[in-house]
Amino acid sequence: MQTETKEIQPDGQSAWYPERQKSLYILRQLVTRDFKLKYRRSFLGVLWSVLNPLLMMVVMAAVFSTMMRFSSDSIPSYPLYIILGNVTFSLMSDSTSQGMRSIIDAASLLKKVRIKRWVFPLEKVLFAIVNFAFSLIAVLIVMLAVGVHPTWTALLLPVFLAYVGMFCIGLSLLLASLAVFFRDVIHLWSVVLTAWTYATPLFYPAEILPAWMLSLERFNPMYHFVNYARTLLLYQQVPSAMLNAACAFCGVAMLAIGILVFRKTEHRFILYI
Repeated sequence: MQTETKEIQPDGQSAWYPERQKSLYILRQLVTRDFKLKYRRSFLGVLWSVLNPLLMMVVMAAVFSTMMRFSSDSIPSYPLYIILGNVTFSLMSDSTSQGMRSIIDAASLLKKVRIKRWVFPLEKVLFAIVNFAFSLIAVLIVMLAVGVHPTWTALLLPVFLAYVGMFCIGLSLLLASLAVFFRDVIHLWSVVLTAWTYATPLFYPAEILPAWMLSLERFNPMYHFVNYARTLLLYQQVPSAMLNAACAFCGVAMLAIGILVFRKTEHRFILYI
């Protein structure tokens, strides 16, 4: 524990930085630390971030296209359809699962060092985005394998990351706040993610849903984010104004809620961690 504390403490020079610069410095140190810890003693290292979505795509494509025959004429490439859904949903699930525990896991550090508390949930989201960037290599491999060549619409990926990033940060801040006071949230979140996975058309075409269920998807933020990624890379079109509005609303609304709850409760964290 002492070693981890030293890794993220500012050095002599950075200790004199303004508060915001100091927080950014610590944020970079935390991301670097998590990156090293994730791939420490791993033979394949970063390559796992590419292989994992590829292997999952192969298994799911084999199961759902062959056994359950989930396919649709509206889907140009079912493997690409699956991997885009998986990596987008994994970005959200990984960042929020880690962000939810970030304050609790940093308890010993928060009791010793004066650090802005929002740094910890934010760092988990940034680390998940770094892993998402590596998983895009797997997406590119699948695109080339199925004969779908990237077009200029891929340049809009930063817009997609801005939308989903705001959503993940807001949700992580909210969950981190709740988890400090109610530990049951940690266990319940895994159940919510499982249900959310099946409620989102990740491996099945949305057309197979009944009309009433399809109408409910309008209230599913991940449905919009997954559609955005697929529109850019699978259908290679510019997302509609309605889809942009839906993604922007989900991102901004969740970010506002997360910040509001976090600011209202963070002064009491030290009493519960």
